[in-house]
Amino acid sequence: MADGGYDVADYRDIDPRYGTLADLDRLVVDAHARGIRIVADIVGNHTSIEHPWFREALDARVGSPARARYHFADGRGVNGELPPNNWVCAFGGPAWTRLADGQWYLHTFAPEQPDLNWSEPTVVDEFADILRFWFDRGIDGVRADAIPAMAKVPGLPDADYDPTLGFRSGEWATAPHWDVDHVHEVAAAWRRVADEYDDRLLIAEAVVRDPQRLALYVRPDEFDTAFNFDFLRAGWDAGRLRETITASLETFRAVGATVSWMLSSHDETRHRTRFGRADTRPASMATDTDVDTDLDLGLRRARAAVLLMYALPGMAWIYQGEELGLPEVADLPDDVLQDPTWARSGFTRRGRDGCRVPLPWGGDRPPYDFGPPSSSPWLPQPSGWSDLTVTAQSGDPSSMLELYRRAAAVRRSRPALAGGEFVWDPESSDVLSFRRGDDVRCLVSFSDRPLKLGGGTVLLASDEIVRGMLPPHAAAWIALD
Repeated sequence: MADGGYDVADYRDIDPRYGTLADLDRLVVDAHARGIRIVADIVGNHTSIEHPWFREALDARVGSPARARYHFADGRGVNGELPPNNWVCAFGGPAWTRLADGQWYLHTFAPEQPDLNWSEPTVVDEFADILRFWFDRGIDGVRADAIPAMAKVPGLPDADYDPTLGFRSGEWATAPHWDVDHVHEVAAAWRRVADEYDDRLLIAEAVVRDPQRLALYVRPDEFDTAFNFDFLRAGWDAGRLRETITASLETFRAVGATVSWMLSSHDETRHRTRFGRADTRPASMATDTDVDTDLDLGLRRARAAVLLMYALPGMAWIYQGEELGLPEVADLPDDVLQDPTWARSGFTRRGRDGCRVPLPWGGDRPPYDFGPPSSSPWLPQPSGWSDLTVTAQSGDPSSMLELYRRAAAVRRSRPALAGGEFVWDPESSDVLSFRRGDDVRCLVSFSDRPLKLGGGTVLLASDEIVRGMLPPHAAAWIALD
């Protein structure tokens, strides 16, 4: 738990804090009975320092097969006192930690997360068996965590970036430890295992520099889809969104893959909060907490954004809590922060904890039915979330939760939204307008002024329509006459 569970010591068991394998088996059976599929998050780039392989490597001699499963290297400098290269860690500082025997080991993320060497056949074979273990238990798919990190240029040369700028994987073009072409051999190996089973979904978490590079991960022999971080990073900007949507549809269509869309994730500031700021794009690793925010404006834009996302062709991903309109928790006490970024930055960058606060389910005070009344979740919930609980929002037609539910229902009921052709209307600087098929139009306003809807019947709107006018920062689905 050095990084929220992304440091895995045993890939074939459940952490006791979460339950047991028997609990998981019951969950899978119950979910399948309700038409719900379960996807597991598999961390392949690194293990925990508590993993038996890494413990064996620490006890092994330099150059041993046990160390070959990871990236161990001698340091530079007169006495090897400098890291082997200039690579940076995602959480701050160098991507290397030195051992008592003088060698260094690589960790793209926290020091507790040593990188595996995916050029080693033993690593490839082990993860093939791990995937089969979960597929055999009925798991329906896999999200591959940080897949671009799972290949390195041989020899581990210096990167051509400025290390002081930090971990900027969405901008790198030639980083020798990120988005290296060999990673597609890893993806293809996972695909071959998935294809041993019926209808298993593979999802890539790949923060790369453009839609063209992302599309490489979703070619027919690799993943089914990939999280579309370009869409998330576009912020609340009509021009950037139109450009990203167009590029995503074109590049994914070229390889026969399904596009996916997302507004938030566990690594970025929640979009309700971002959309209430002057700069609506996410900062690196959700560290932008001390920024003026208009949460009411952010909520209006977030309501419009879900109608935009649900109207686009492909898959829509919801990050837990966005369907409740949860804001970023920017005032967590310093002593509860758990993100490795906090310590690795010398306690200057607060990290991602503000978007990871547990959901409020019911009641009028913490823990809001997330656990028994006397319990304390791993991160404290704000005292003012009683109006945001599932219970409070259920049945309220004006709530964010009911908007998500209605949008999902209308999307399922309209064939045009499910598979109709996508066509842009004429471009505008403060409006996105497009048609799905011949009978549905989506209109999204980025303006501070009301917008005339024109003809057609409103199927769903993110805000109240008054005398045929769409309010500022709102969206509507219109059935064309």
